[in-house]
Amino acid sequence: MKKIILSADGPFRIYEVPDEAADRLEEYCLRFTAWLKKSPDAAEYRRGRLLIYNEADFIDYLNRYVFPGAPCRLVGSFSRGGGKRPESPPEYRDCPRFDF
Repeated sequence: MKKIILSADGPFRIYEVPDEAADRLEEYCLRFTAWLKKSPDAAEYRRGRLLIYNEADFIDYLNRYVFPGAPCRLVGSFSRGGGKRPESPPEYRDCPRFDF
């Protein structure tokens, strides 16, 4: 398991995910957004033409549909502060990061 950083206009959340998901984070996030638009299992996230979701929904998707045998988990968070994309704390600077 590796750590990643995710956000959706709120605090940044640090999750532990399977290595494959961390190594190909952008690809998995883009697959998730495609899944949101098309899958019958994602109907709860659709409001007309809008998609309503956050980073926790992505983690739920990974846990339920992609890596059910290797659950992802929240391990920490840090604040946005005044900037749109603040520096990560030193211990997380090398972690893959995706902003929804």
